Amino acid sequence: MKTSIYEQKPWLKSYPQDIPANIEIPIQSVNDAFDKATEFWKNRIALNFYGKKIPFFELRNKVDKFATALYDLGIRKGDRVALLLLNSPEYFIAFYGLLKLGAVITPISPVYVSKEIKHQFEDSGADSIICQDILYEGIEKTGLKLKHVILTNIADSLPKFKKLAGKSILRSVYQKMSAPSPNIYHQEGFYSLHKLINNYPPNPPQVRIDYKEDIAVLPYTGGTTGDPKGVMLTHYNLIAANEQVKNYFPILELGNEKSLGYMPFYHAAGQVTCVVGGILLGNTITILTTPDIDDILNAISRQKITNFLGAPAIFETFKDYEKTDRVNWKKLKYVMSGADSLNEFTAEGWKTRTGVDLLNAYGMTETSGTGLSIPVGYAKLGSIGLPICSTSAAIVDPFSDEYIPVGDIGELVISGPQVTKGYWNNHEATKECVAKINGVEWWRTGDLAKMDEEGYFYIYDRKRDLIKYKGLRVYAREVEEILTTHPQIKEVGVVGVKDVKVGENVKAFVVLESDARGDVSEKDIIDYCKDKLATYKIPKIVEFVGEISKTDIGKVSRRELREQEN
Repeated sequence: MKTSIYEQKPWLKSYPQDIPANIEIPIQSVNDAFDKATEFWKNRIALNFYGKKIPFFELRNKVDKFATALYDLGIRKGDRVALLLLNSPEYFIAFYGLLKLGAVITPISPVYVSKEIKHQFEDSGADSIICQDILYEGIEKTGLKLKHVILTNIADSLPKFKKLAGKSILRSVYQKMSAPSPNIYHQEGFYSLHKLINNYPPNPPQVRIDYKEDIAVLPYTGGTTGDPKGVMLTHYNLIAANEQVKNYFPILELGNEKSLGYMPFYHAAGQVTCVVGGILLGNTITILTTPDIDDILNAISRQKITNFLGAPAIFETFKDYEKTDRVNWKKLKYVMSGADSLNEFTAEGWKTRTGVDLLNAYGMTETSGTGLSIPVGYAKLGSIGLPICSTSAAIVDPFSDEYIPVGDIGELVISGPQVTKGYWNNHEATKECVAKINGVEWWRTGDLAKMDEEGYFYIYDRKRDLIKYKGLRVYAREVEEILTTHPQIKEVGVVGVKDVKVGENVKAFVVLESDARGDVSEKDIIDYCKDKLATYKIPKIVEFVGEISKTDIGKVSRRELREQEN
């Protein structure tokens, strides 16, 4: 049987000398790794929450107390428990407290509406929740009868002099939400997280974990694709992802890094960089509950953050923001973009503004947030990088189990120890995402990409977002990138609109700069594309809108745009 070029791993020739091709994954649960980290770095600050500093030993003590309390309430191994929390120390306490019992964490996005929350509860089988008090209203509106509701207030972990300020900050962000009355704790099944911690000793039970089989986290897909599906991530998956990051970025010093926790902790990016990765690598994590642009810049500078990961949207803001230069970006070990496709114009604008390369990384919920990345010092514009340690990637036919030649566009597939064991109670969806070629099992990402001769990969679009005009393929992202170069366009989202004559027409939803509204026409936009795109790729329809639908991490939600159109 002929070996494919992808099976020969050409990217290894592009690896820097200090990065190993393969690594050994420790035989341990996330609980084991947490206990080792909190013991080894016990006197180091683990969390910094608006001036409230929590050392590793104190975090471990709170986690053990909370786990003891949860066990007394009846939470057992395999129970699914929902987490609906903002970025806060309580997220870490709840996360590791549940894992100590072998429970399965199903994190919920704080921007989910009641319908989405209800689906996640019913699909996962969760019957208990640990919830931010101001977010509880969304739970109440589902009408679900839950066994345990454990609430926490954002002020619980703030320094005394910042408690009122903290509440006012949240009120400005979550204007329509308010905490339930204190009388709610008189109802059966309702508890205060901090009262539970204060009332129990740090004496959790010893629970045997099958690290390769037992699920640790059950996050749900959503935002840019179809119906949310539960992604089964085992302890092994999370430990593997952490080891891969540690080895792929040898510039990082264990126990000597300072991270910024502004990416949502429920999301894969926040999980791999902070909740799991940050703790297990001994980082000091400065937590921001609300991603205010000035707060982010101030924290990077004042807390001497050593590495920074952000979604592309924030770098698009940074490159034109007047206060960006307050940070000496050259002092950071690396600055990285992830969680969405990085526009080349954003990367170029960032480099021009700061003099620092913007590295790109690729991961997804199904791969525990890791997969491919640009190595530090080897920036390559437009690329998502090389498969990281102990990871393989390939380009296959989107509709059959066959490799596609190097340089051609097809579907990106990934194989590695960080890849999910599948979707929760959804064998058919799992089967659709698995490709088997020459005895190798791959996970289909749903992203259209290509690989160059040096083993660098490039993302083009989501498979679902491919527009077919008269049988020709149009990549929505390519059209968006051209339109964003228009000096009077602020934001844009491109989708296909069904047409019986041509299949799908290219439609652009455009947000103009405020001073251009009323002066730029649909024809102006179309004309702008004529010497920049092939005729069939030029939008046939342009609609001016006040804002573009986005997910909670800033991605353009093409799914919502399509629904809006339909």
